[in-house]
Amino acid sequence: MSTGTDPRWLDANGTEIDEDHRGLTYDIRTLINRRRALGIFGGIAATTLLAACSPITQTDASTAPAQPGTGGPGAPGGAAPEQDNSDLLDGEVPNETAGPYPADGSNGINVLDDSGIVRRDIRSSFGSSSTTAEGVPLEIVLTVRDAATGAALVGAGVYLWHCDREGRYSLYSDGVEDENYLRGVQPTDDTGTVRFTSIYPACYSGRWPHIHFEVYEDVANAVATGPIVKTSQIALPDEINAKVYATAGYEASIRNASQVTLTGDNVFGDDGGVLQVATVTGSVDDGYAAALSIAV
Repeated sequence: MSTGTDPRWLDANGTEIDEDHRGLTYDIRTLINRRRALGIFGGIAATTLLAACSPITQTDASTAPAQPGTGGPGAPGGAAPEQDNSDLLDGEVPNETAGPYPADGSNGINVLDDSGIVRRDIRSSFGSSSTTAEGVPLEIVLTVRDAATGAALVGAGVYLWHCDREGRYSLYSDGVEDENYLRGVQPTDDTGTVRFTSIYPACYSGRWPHIHFEVYEDVANAVATGPIVKTSQIALPDEINAKVYATAGYEASIRNASQVTLTGDNVFGDDGGVLQVATVTGSVDDGYAAALSIAV
């Protein structure tokens, strides 16, 4: 007699096993599917945990590791961290607000149609200014997958932006209205990955440290302000934030970071950013690399 229950959750006598005794694999998948995880599943710890639950094949396009940073002088050296959340983080990255400073044409200013916006190194302004944003180097590695198939999205356009070391957004904030640094567009490569050479953003009042991004079908749509496939944000991990904010220039971030939590944030707070927390490796002296794999 069939009960309709997955046979994995039946004992030798065909009796359904209570949910509390189905083991770690069941617990993890239940948490992720409900998007109610209590902690942050990411980085090496999450990958190790998953390995104990289910194998990951090396032929899956979504598991392609990030390559070493080659963003030119000043870019963080060494290999970017692998971010394989294709199984553990099973779900589409949430839609999030673009915030008040997107410069994508939705809030008055549009930098996307400016010549020079398609670039990997976003530390300096382009056009009429060449001012460079100061801060701890950060290489941002974002891999984009199709949520339905898990396949890498090749040739998608990714627009990425974030605040500077002082918590200011170029083109909007006082003192940097004439700057356009820390904004750029890149196409995803044959592994669905884009890389931006940047600096570590500040923690400003009321928000957890984060990076904004929009995904477009391709670069042509991005620079023409075409339809947006996904708008979301990357969260940065607390332990790295603390190290960066202890360095010169980030003094205000120490106070601001002490007043916010990931679970209390108005963007990441509903689930602790379980699909949005980047894996970050490196050091203050050598720079950091932040990697995240997302499904859209």
